[in-house]
Amino acid sequence: MSEQSANPKPNIPWTVKLAAGALSWVFDYALRPDVSINRRLLNFFDYMVPPSPNPPDGVAYSDITVDPSRNLWFRLYNPTPTPTGADPNDVVGMPVIVFFHGGGFVGGYANSILIHNAVRQLAQDLHAIVISVNYRLAPEHRFPCQYEDGFDALRFIDEMDGRDLPANADLNRCFVAGESAGGNLAHHVALRAGEHSFKRVKLLGLIAVQPFFGGEERVESEIRFSRGPILSRDLTDWFWRAFLPDGSDRDHPAANVFGPNGGEISGVRFPAALVFIGGFDLLRDWGLRYYEGLKSSGKEVHLVDYPNVIHGFWSMGVRPECGLFIEEVREFMAKVK
Repeated sequence: MSEQSANPKPNIPWTVKLAAGALSWVFDYALRPDVSINRRLLNFFDYMVPPSPNPPDGVAYSDITVDPSRNLWFRLYNPTPTPTGADPNDVVGMPVIVFFHGGGFVGGYANSILIHNAVRQLAQDLHAIVISVNYRLAPEHRFPCQYEDGFDALRFIDEMDGRDLPANADLNRCFVAGESAGGNLAHHVALRAGEHSFKRVKLLGLIAVQPFFGGEERVESEIRFSRGPILSRDLTDWFWRAFLPDGSDRDHPAANVFGPNGGEISGVRFPAALVFIGGFDLLRDWGLRYYEGLKSSGKEVHLVDYPNVIHGFWSMGVRPECGLFIEEVREFMAKVK
């Protein structure tokens, strides 16, 4: 067998290769060996999209403040504004997805162009209200700040009145979702939600897209895909050092949720989960372990494996998997109760 056939490479569109190269260059200069960050440089290359109540594609998006003292806010996407003069009682409710973006807990904002475009498309394709949370970032704000922000945003949504929450938002069909670090965040928010009594929010599901988990053990996918693309092993190690408490290793329960220090969740109320992994993603094996951990804990969980995708395929808009992804999510949201 030839070396090429033994180690196949993903078919990456040139646009994704270009974006990956640019992202790697920025991270190389912005992330310092002492686990500090050049935030000014990182933000310089991060175009922010302003809110728009009347966009041409029909998906309105507005920003709502949760807590100004910690710059906690979210962007709300509504793909079908209520017709003028319509009776609110006649409006067909849409599911609500509370979304957490990726970026290793250190980069990205809810209004960053890459995140904004992906989430706006998600709202349009799924015909759902999507709430994209702008949480605090490491290393300026370490664990558990991100989890606190995510859960507090969910509680805030639970208490919103009709002035800010669209009349067509059905909080009885609520989901948490996230990509990469956002998938990790969504898991921990769902855990906390299982111990909380909400007034209106009924959390039905968790959607984890190539979730960012890890551990001290070097799993096979980390070794095989240690140099990326998009995500490298050195980069993930830097992210964990920036996010986890000083003195912690990667077996911290925030990273290795079913590892030696992880808690028992079999008795915790937890929503049905949909987990996506990719064949060329260094986080692949950690995603598999997460799926297996939920399953062995007695939770309803479904796994979707795209063998030909790299990390970040969804936010990068890689086809045809992005289209398949939408169909999987739509089917999952329709069947969970």
